[in-house]
Amino acid sequence: MHFGDRGSESFGVLLRFFRERAGLTQEGLGKHVGYSKSQVAMVERGERSPRGQFVEIADEVVGAQGALLVLAEKELGKGGLRPWTEDYLAEEAKAAVLHVYQTNLIPGSLQTEAYARAVFTSNRCPTLDDEEIERRVSARLERQQLFTRRPAPTISYVLEESLLTRPLGGSATLKEQLHHILAIGELRHVEVQVMPHDREDHAGLAGRMSLLETADRQQLAYVEGHRGGYFVSEQPDVGDLFGKYGILRAQALAPEESARLIKKVAREL
Repeated sequence: MHFGDRGSESFGVLLRFFRERAGLTQEGLGKHVGYSKSQVAMVERGERSPRGQFVEIADEVVGAQGALLVLAEKELGKGGLRPWTEDYLAEEAKAAVLHVYQTNLIPGSLQTEAYARAVFTSNRCPTLDDEEIERRVSARLERQQLFTRRPAPTISYVLEESLLTRPLGGSATLKEQLHHILAIGELRHVEVQVMPHDREDHAGLAGRMSLLETADRQQLAYVEGHRGGYFVSEQPDVGDLFGKYGILRAQALAPEESARLIKKVAREL
């Protein structure tokens, strides 16, 4: 069953009623539907629309006898559901604060057109056709409105040093990409830091993450994996991720040192 972008408070209230009556925790329900505890909580608050087979599975697991199916149809409709990644992009576009830690490629919001095209061309299983690649490149470039919108958000990046030398698209594409990062890093509301290879301890070994603060200062974290991403909004989990990112920034090179390293790598290409 498919739904719209946002959730429904009525659906969330009914889901919670049946879940608690069935003696299930949010975490317990999440194990059945393939969601994290935070994702189930967001559905119950009406902040996120259920995706995939969530409603069908939840209805059966909590013994709602079709009530969730009926309300979901009425409240949420049959429109195409955006995946969690697109929900994240919607939050990113209006965030007051954005922090990104990336381990394997230049973050999407920093990518040049050529670099983004190389990323999507490299995609396998599934391999994307030309039309889909161009659609995704265009969408990726639109994200850079983040740097010029007003009021300006506070933005920071921590990039693994290996990203500076991975020649996706070839050395010319990488060189252009590095110069673009330097230009963005000169904006007053943006800081770019590099995590050097020679760190003997490292707070980010669990992988990449994006941290957001909304206009009303609600904290959200978005964590990606092979099968897609998911939001974390509940304490102590979201607080732990913000704390981890703070340590990463302390361990990384300062913005000025990072810029000098990026310039050096670009010169040598």
